[in-house]
Amino acid sequence: MSSILESVNKRTQLVGQNRLELLLFKLNGRQRFGINVFKVKEVLQCPPLTSLPKLNPNVKGVAHIRGKTISVIDLSAATGGRPVESTENCFIIISEYNRSVQGFLVCSVERIINMNWEAILPPPKGAGKFSYLTAVTEIEGELVEILDVEKILDEISPVKTEISKEADEQLTLDREKHFHIMVIDDSAVARKQIIRALVSLGLQIDTAKDGREALEKLVAIGAEMDDVSTEIPLIISDIEMPEMDGYTLTAEIRDNPKLKNIKVVLHTSLSGVFNQAMVEKVGANDFIAKFNPDELAAAVNKHLSL
Repeated sequence: MSSILESVNKRTQLVGQNRLELLLFKLNGRQRFGINVFKVKEVLQCPPLTSLPKLNPNVKGVAHIRGKTISVIDLSAATGGRPVESTENCFIIISEYNRSVQGFLVCSVERIINMNWEAILPPPKGAGKFSYLTAVTEIEGELVEILDVEKILDEISPVKTEISKEADEQLTLDREKHFHIMVIDDSAVARKQIIRALVSLGLQIDTAKDGREALEKLVAIGAEMDDVSTEIPLIISDIEMPEMDGYTLTAEIRDNPKLKNIKVVLHTSLSGVFNQAMVEKVGANDFIAKFNPDELAAAVNKHLSL
């Protein structure tokens, strides 16, 4: 376990080149799951948990770690599996999503795998809208499932998606122009959150579930015109996506003469100073950490009002 902790600490600066590192773990059963190392702050043996009244049933309890109180989510129960009965031999993956820190209770943690995003594929079409998968990949002949953590967190503690009255009054966007934008995110929940936040701005919103699908749509529009930004002046893109991540998508847009004028806002649950460096390297116009509807609306207002 110490070697995994050392790897997490050393590798969280890996970014770009359409690559990622997955921390592999198991819940109740033989199925392997993966989580991006960027999201992982720490992995530790599960400490004693404190149960509090009126906790969500999928929250096993709270842990006191390094002076902070952290909710510990039973990932197995949260995804419709058997709840963990005893935490004695379990582990907690401390992660940061959408500006909050939480612990994910898992039964075992294995190792870290370095992969290309092209090897991370969308879930099978038959998975259905109730699936908790956001992507799948194959490692050593076995299917590894990547969970839609944003869906899990939204079911436990839904985020506010409405723009505040104060923020709305600051917007100068001409809503009568009905600007056409594209929202790109592999999480269906995340796409819906963004749409709910921006619907009052009078926008026409197209969507794509990953960078490759978005690029194909933009290139197809480019077949009909010289400057796609006259049709779609702005895209809001997640960074972590199967097949093509947001950084690579942005670089592809900047390298295409017909797409290069599109404004790109990267919108992600990743955090840290390394993101800003990559934003500048690939030529994105802005970076916003998920999820704050006021900040999102302000960014759209900024880039469509220029």
